[in-house]
Amino acid sequence: EVQKLNQQLEDKNGEIQQMINQPPYEKEREILRLQKTLAEREKAQATSDVLCRSLTDETHQLQRKLASTAEMCQHLAKCLEEKQRKEKGNSDDQTPTERSNQVFLQLLCLLDNETSLQALICNLQEENRMLKQKVAHV
Repeated sequence: EVQKLNQQLEDKNGEIQQMINQPPYEKEREILRLQKTLAEREKAQATSDVLCRSLTDETHQLQRKLASTAEMCQHLAKCLEEKQRKEKGNSDDQTPTERSNQVFLQLLCLLDNETSLQALICNLQEENRMLKQKVAHV
């Protein structure tokens, strides 16, 4: 009986030694899985940060473009007002047809500028929407 118990004890010691010498596969697999998940999340966060920075930079750039476009429009409006004031002084020399043609051309210029601005705003809004979608899918 003692020999049998000693043999069982030796067997158990052998198993314990074998377990100690063997790497715990399940623990290693879990650690590797968690490391992979962490790396993926860090990569996604870095990508998100880059996209947000890019979106912020682009937003500032678009704001500057919009401000410069507004300044240009104000300048054009002032020029048009000055031209109209000058034309009022010279309007006695012109026929009604010439005056209406000039007014028509000025209106076309204003409409063209307004259409360009509206198109620019639409393009900027669409681009902004697309960038927001990119950030959301990151």
